[in-house]
Amino acid sequence: MSKVLFMTVLMIFSSFPSFLFAQLTLQTPNVEFKLYLGQGKNQPLIVGLGGSEGGNAWASDYWKITRDQFLAKGYAFLALGYFGTNGTPQQLNKIAIDEVYVAIKLAAATKGVNPKKIAIVGGSRGGDLALLLGAHYPDISCVVALVPSHVAFPGNTNHLSTSAWTYQGQELSFVPVNEAAFPHLMKRDLRAAFTAMLQDSLAEEKALIMVEKIYGPIFLLSATQDEIAPTTPMCEKMMRRLKEQGFKHPYEHLAVEGGHAEPLKYFERVFEFLTKYYTPHQKKN
Repeated sequence: MSKVLFMTVLMIFSSFPSFLFAQLTLQTPNVEFKLYLGQGKNQPLIVGLGGSEGGNAWASDYWKITRDQFLAKGYAFLALGYFGTNGTPQQLNKIAIDEVYVAIKLAAATKGVNPKKIAIVGGSRGGDLALLLGAHYPDISCVVALVPSHVAFPGNTNHLSTSAWTYQGQELSFVPVNEAAFPHLMKRDLRAAFTAMLQDSLAEEKALIMVEKIYGPIFLLSATQDEIAPTTPMCEKMMRRLKEQGFKHPYEHLAVEGGHAEPLKYFERVFEFLTKYYTPHQKKN
């Protein structure tokens, strides 16, 4: 923790709902985050990760209602930005998952937070990151991934030739753009492009996210008519993999009728899953 830089610490004790005790704005190398705390002494931590829109999505006004719902249910909430915001990479490209983990551990060490209860909720590319963090770090005790991928894909650069993610300084294997995908990219048909890329079964196997290594419950939500990526088939592949590997923790997949954003309307199912498997005995503040 000696390398961690505290750029700003802001604690506000007024003008917030009664369940919100403090808000801390912090920064570690290449990561910006805001930690929202309730009044409990041992609050389980929820980490919110946005997708390819960048910035710190979960700290925005758009997500305030859902964020406050988490707080009202007794959770601490960490809104984390890993690219496209101050002090972070400007592109979703070669994002160091270990640097994201350092930020999560700093938040988990904050007074009032239970450091042994860390759950990650991520959407789209943030869902990929949530699964990768869970697969690499055994103290992540629950993962909720909305419209995620089952593999690592390229970063969002013009050349699309590098991985979106790194670990310990090395790029994670990813499914590259192949010739079959180029016509679809030219038409901006992303789902067709990702589907074509996944025809490379050898690259797919190398780029798999090892979801069976996650040390806790997994909840996947996909969209059957997803226009961005084939998220329902990809989630089904993860479910089969968990079954084949004899995964010992609870795991569920909810496929929602609609497009890429449709699962965002189903957070009640997320709350139900967390209450049942992540904090079954947690008391509300």
